[in-house]
Amino acid sequence: MATSPNPATVGTPKKKDESFLDKIGTIGRKKKAKEVNILEEEGKMAIESPTSPTIPDVGPEGYLLDELEERSMIEPTSKEDPKVQELIKILLDWINDVLADDRIIVKDILEDLFDGQILQKLIEKLADIRVQVPEVTQSEQGQKQKLQIILSVINRLLQLQWNQVRWSVDKVHSKNLVAILHLLVTLARHYRAPIRMPDNVSVNLIVVTKRDGILQTKRVVEDITTINDDIGARFERDAFDTLFDHAPDKLNLVKKTLVTFVNKQLLKINFEVADLEAQFHDGVYLVLLMGLLEGYFVPLYDYHQTASTFDQKVHNVQFAFDLMQDAGLPRPKARPEDVVNQDLKSTLRVLYNIFTKYKGQGA
Repeated sequence: MATSPNPATVGTPKKKDESFLDKIGTIGRKKKAKEVNILEEEGKMAIESPTSPTIPDVGPEGYLLDELEERSMIEPTSKEDPKVQELIKILLDWINDVLADDRIIVKDILEDLFDGQILQKLIEKLADIRVQVPEVTQSEQGQKQKLQIILSVINRLLQLQWNQVRWSVDKVHSKNLVAILHLLVTLARHYRAPIRMPDNVSVNLIVVTKRDGILQTKRVVEDITTINDDIGARFERDAFDTLFDHAPDKLNLVKKTLVTFVNKQLLKINFEVADLEAQFHDGVYLVLLMGLLEGYFVPLYDYHQTASTFDQKVHNVQFAFDLMQDAGLPRPKARPEDVVNQDLKSTLRVLYNIFTKYKGQGA
């Protein structure tokens, strides 16, 4: 006789036995998840407190700090500040001008610079050197190793004390806007970039520190630029500003006039120029031109005949400026660094300054 199944067991799956190790693993995972949730909540409460109404988007990992560890983030409103955006645009334009010959176009100051490849090209151009680094790598470790080499070279060239360096491998690689701006502004200042950076650019930072297991926050104003008296010397607007702004069609005529004037002298020693920007940027032709116009031989030890570094070129142009002033010419309305950086307007100002005095001098 067949027995009927027990109704209590019909349709009820047998519960799987759970081992002691499974239970321990489950408890551990739950504890870890709980700790993460607690830390997240602590971080959110600290940053969302009444003293910090603006909430940076830092993600859960932004709140997981070790004891006494500090982390800072920009207030979102600071990123959109018009002066910050203007500074970013000016720096991007400068980088693209420097790297134009390499057909490199940088569009995003964070996404394009964090791995060091653009920084490598930039410092190679600015300092006229070659940085030996590993080939392009996609791994985070490889990128950081490459970035470490590049930043070490930059720091050495800038000759900064350790406490003056406001960037690091981790900050640059993590796309920290403040660190990258500090780096680029310092490079622009050191290499006398022909740009006008806005004065007194600053950002508001929220600094989070963990003390006694509690996250504490404070606001800090970080200055990126101050008053730029030492870069982009300010002169009153002149005819060349007007020419560039309102009569670009006449620019080629002015350039042709100056090329003809210069070559009338330089051909005496079998030199000739065709590109005013490129061929005057090392200062050699400026020195030779002043010697020819004033009728004296310039001792070869006074300037670098084959200037290869930025500093050597600046020395040559400054020496040519000194010769101009010795000849009774007014102080040029340009900086030597602007001429070295192949700023056309600055180069034209210097040559026109010479042209106005010597244009009637015979061949």
